[in-house]
Amino acid sequence: MAVRLFEGKDHAAAYLQFRVAPRELISVIVSYMGKRTPKQFNLAVDVGCGSGQGTILLAPYFPKVVGTDISSAQLEMAPINSSAPNVSYRQCPAEELPFASGEVDLVTAMTAAHWFDRQRFLQEADRVLRPGGCLALLSYTMDMELEYGDVSNTLNDICKEFYTALLPFRNPYIGSSSHKIYLDMFDSCSYPDKEWNECLHVKWTLPLSGYIGMVETFSSYQKLKVKDPAEAERLSEDIRSKLLSAMKASSPDQEVTMVVKYFYWLACKP
Repeated sequence: MAVRLFEGKDHAAAYLQFRVAPRELISVIVSYMGKRTPKQFNLAVDVGCGSGQGTILLAPYFPKVVGTDISSAQLEMAPINSSAPNVSYRQCPAEELPFASGEVDLVTAMTAAHWFDRQRFLQEADRVLRPGGCLALLSYTMDMELEYGDVSNTLNDICKEFYTALLPFRNPYIGSSSHKIYLDMFDSCSYPDKEWNECLHVKWTLPLSGYIGMVETFSSYQKLKVKDPAEAERLSEDIRSKLLSAMKASSPDQEVTMVVKYFYWLACKP
């Protein structure tokens, strides 16, 4: 794995608590596979699985699901998500998967592939996939929006302040946006049967504190927190106060709708 992050136990716990899972996209992936090899749903591997929020969503569709991650702290949190008997976890780099060549039916990476050694990962995914197996890579832009009554535009101006303050702390490996990384990986994939999907809006209803907690799990926020804990706390409190004021609400438990903009690509190995 090219970059190792999210490995502290406190960060892993926050990741488990606040990160959202792309439930709507699982059905898209399964539908894509079903149109190509409908009777070959045996083993799914979720690479860079973190604490398993996405991994467990695959459990109803495959007899065996394995989540892999480089971080032991993240994997320690994963069983808290689910005790599904067909889901297990392995610690390993994304570029060195512990599976035989041609053994895997689906390789996924959910909001993780931008941290990998991308060409080595694509080569490894190709190795473990069987002919007709599928690769599904997905992520989202870091500009989540909030919807709340008639003040949504005001809230999103405040959210942009949050993102702008964190931009200088983004890891240079992913630059200002991971969108181009995924598009470049898509272009470099040699499979003729592949699909790029630009944007799927997914909505969650959650407390305002859940939105703040989500942003605080970003690697950029964590980098600021390491550099200047007081400034990180001040920034979160400032954004929280501004959002509550605009909402005319007194508690961060007040629910809002968070809109996440996913992009993803799917490919089927010849």
